[in-house]
Amino acid sequence: MSQRRSLEQERAKAAREFIAGYKDAHKTNKDEQGKMRSLALGAPAEIQMIGLGQALAFWRAKANKPSEKHHKKFYDSVSRWVTMRITANENDLLLEWIMNAASTSDYRRATSETLSFIKWLKYFAEGELEKGKP
Repeated sequence: MSQRRSLEQERAKAAREFIAGYKDAHKTNKDEQGKMRSLALGAPAEIQMIGLGQALAFWRAKANKPSEKHHKKFYDSVSRWVTMRITANENDLLLEWIMNAASTSDYRRATSETLSFIKWLKYFAEGELEKGKP
């Protein structure tokens, strides 16, 4: 008899896979690991201070710089997870959905789901990724 995974278990699994994949891709580059670690640790406060939409826009804008590719990976991971949970379509982009289709209650729900997912990214980043340069 199989047990259905809880939403919290699914979040943890997806976050662990993302962080493990990032660590593996940058296993010899502690600075890149440190950038992702720092981003994951600071993301919840950033969302609380400026809001989900502005945080997503900031991460996506930073993703265009060659030295900031970790922002793209982080944005893509968060966007994919949250849109899959909220819209049931992982191909939607969270920022566009928020700007074009989301109601106020959808926006609050997306913010809550984003923070819940990032909580797991933060835990795994803190435990698995190197700190990088101080």
